[in-house]
Formats: sequence, structure tokens, C-alpha cells
Amino acid sequence: MSSAAARPAADPIGATLLFSLLLHGVLLLGVTFHFAKPTPSLPTLDVTLVNVANRDAPDKADFLAQANNSGGGQSDHAARPSQPFSGALPKPDPGTAMQAVAAATPQPREATPRRMVTTSGRADFSVDSDTAHTEVPPQEAPSAAELRRQQEMAQLAAELRDQTQAYAKRPRKKYISANTREYVYAAYMRGWSDRVQRVGNLNYPEEARRRGLHGDLLLTVGINRDGSIHSIDVIHSSGQPLLDAAAERIVRLAAPFPALPAEAKVDELYITRTWQFLPGGVLRSK
Repeated sequence: MSSAAARPAADPIGATLLFSLLLHGVLLLGVTFHFAKPTPSLPTLDVTLVNVANRDAPDKADFLAQANNSGGGQSDHAARPSQPFSGALPKPDPGTAMQAVAAATPQPREATPRRMVTTSGRADFSVDSDTAHTEVPPQEAPSAAELRRQQEMAQLAAELRDQTQAYAKRPRKKYISANTREYVYAAYMRGWSDRVQRVGNLNYPEEARRRGLHGDLLLTVGINRDGSIHSIDVIHSSGQPLLDAAAERIVRLAAPFPALPAEAKVDELYITRTWQFLPGGVLRSK
């Protein structure tokens, strides 16, 4: 027989027992794993800063701002207010006023001569002179041309601010024609056209009927919110000054017109139509 000792075999029971102890230890100690939740973000609020404010608050605001601003314009789409410059709200007094101000540059002066204080004995303190001054070198004062340029810049800034205010306060306009599909304006334009056509046929120019004049002209009439006439412009003439003048006279005879409907959020309504002076003394809107 061989005298070499046999190797001991691996003990599976001991390995299983060790793994079981580790597993129970993890469960008993409550060792868990979890993902860290991100911090919730704060809500944001978008605020538009406007440079022009007025007293009229809009019925339905398109943007939030620090002041009320009921703007005008011809666009049907809401656009964020923008200005060529940014800054605080304008003050009520435009321009610059002549006021007495202190000198911007100090007067030149020489430095105080150095002084020495001596004592007869030894001392541990020092004395500071309250009359000592540092040297201030002479500085060049602004020239008359530079002062004039600064004043011109201030005046231009005031004019630009006034123009911006006038632009924001301009009336809201709406242009419509025979191709308009919006029911609010289409219904109003239909009634307006029938009224002018009826008045025109009752007051057809006698001279045009006698001379047999006829032709077409394109006319744009501006109507205020209360129904009064704002403007009358001949866009395309008929070639006969008599007919052009007659068309304007007929529109003024038909005024005043009904007030604009409450749904129309405009201050001025411009209606463009073609008016036909036909043979036989007939006026027709096209």
C-alpha cells in the first residue's frame, strides 16, 4: 500500500452554510439599494418687461408684464413686445432741463507740505494732521462741442421715447375687402355696402347721367368705431374726376354708419370695394 495520505475532499455543506449566513445577515441588517431621486425643479414664470405703459388694460392679455400696455397695430397675430433699447419706464417729463449742478471735476490743488513733530523724550504714539491734503492734478474740462453733443444725444433719446409711446398708442386698424371671410367683418361690410349702394342710386349724379359717363373705381373708406367716417381714399380712379367726386359724396351722404360690432377688437375699420357707375344711371358695388 502507498504511504501517501489521501487529500480531503471539498465540503459542500460548509460552503452552503457560509452563503446562508451571509444572506441572512444582509436581510437582518436591512442593507438595501435604491436610486436617488432628482430634486424637483421650481416652477418658472415668463414676464415681459415693457418700456411703454398706458392706463388702458387689455381685455385679454397675450403676455405678462410689469405694467399695463394696450398696444395697437395691424397684425392679427400676437407678438412679444420688443424695443430697440431696454431700460426703466419713461418719466413723464421728456428731455433735459437746465439745472444748477455741482462741478463734476474737483478744483486742482497742491499737496500739504510734510511736517515733522519732535518730542524731547521717547513716545510710543504718533499724531495725524487733520489739515493735510493730497495733491489733485488739474483735469481738462469738457469742451463746448462735447457738451453740445451730450445735449443732442439726450434730446434724441427723448424723441425716440416719444415716438415709441406714440407707436404703442396708435389705433388698432383692420383692412377688409370683398374677399373677407371673417363673419364679424363680412356681415358688417355687407350691410355697409347695401346702404351706400341704396343711397347712391337715389342720389346718382345728374351730370354723369346727362353726359352718359360710366366707369369703375376702387375706393377705401375708413370707419371709426362709432360709425363716423375717418378717411376716404380713391385707390384706383375711374378716369372721370366727376365720378370719383360723386363716389366720395355718396359715401358721405350715407354716413354716419352703424357702430362697429363689439366682437371687432379694432379702433378703425377700412373697407375697400369697387364701385361701378353703369349706363342707365345705376350704381353697383362689386
